[in-house]
Amino acid sequence: MEKLKFLGLVMVTLLLISAGIGYAKDDPGCKDHPLLTRMPNFYIDSCEENEFDQYQFKDSQGNWVTVEGAYYFIKYALKDGAKAPSELQIVRNYSNAIQKAGGKAAFETRDTAYLKVEKGGATTWVHVEAHSVGTAYNVVFVEKKAMAQEVTAGDMLSALNKQGFVALYINFDTDKSTIKPESKPIIDQMVKLLKDNPGLRVSVEGHTDSTGTPARNKTLSQQRGESVVSALVKAGIDAKRLEAKGWGQDKPIADNKTEEGKAKNRRVEIVKK
Repeated sequence: MEKLKFLGLVMVTLLLISAGIGYAKDDPGCKDHPLLTRMPNFYIDSCEENEFDQYQFKDSQGNWVTVEGAYYFIKYALKDGAKAPSELQIVRNYSNAIQKAGGKAAFETRDTAYLKVEKGGATTWVHVEAHSVGTAYNVVFVEKKAMAQEVTAGDMLSALNKQGFVALYINFDTDKSTIKPESKPIIDQMVKLLKDNPGLRVSVEGHTDSTGTPARNKTLSQQRGESVVSALVKAGIDAKRLEAKGWGQDKPIADNKTEEGKAKNRRVEIVKK
């Protein structure tokens, strides 16, 4: 009888330990973001990932900045029995880590921090928010990128016939005229437009936001227009049907004081001649 009682006690103890371990395991399908690891003694309670979304961060002036791109949300919770760090300790830990990674703290308080790191040509914003007296915290990552524009040759032709121009959001390397691979579908549709309409002649006109000097933006927008023309010629379009122009920041269509406005202003317009 004593032996049975002992075995029963062992089984109950194992069940309790097993339950504790299970509770402290990461939520299935969740993992740390590759940029930053978690605080000691925390597990992932839940997470969310979207290929493209937007989130508001605070910049160094305390102003709200809307950033769009790949979105990751992770909620961390403290393991049972572990000592909770202070909320400031959590925030400062992430702030120090991001600075070691070459980033900076854009805005920081005792329980929250907005961080930013530019690495390998990519910009990632991070929001750390500690709560529940240090027993839990959330981290949001947004890897900034432009939304790929989905437009067909038919859409372009319709816009050209109605308003004489169409705005295209072709992605280039930062401060360069190199067309990024994700914009190839737009170039392909431009080629189709011109091949399906052999009598069509167009001007390819580059525009920038107000970042940088007006002179540099003028040159950059001209180079980007020429880069698109070059891609079209390589695809078999007669160069005589094409012209490249660069307007720089002279013709904004949105407010350059906001990130959304800047994104709209960075465009290439196809103008019917």
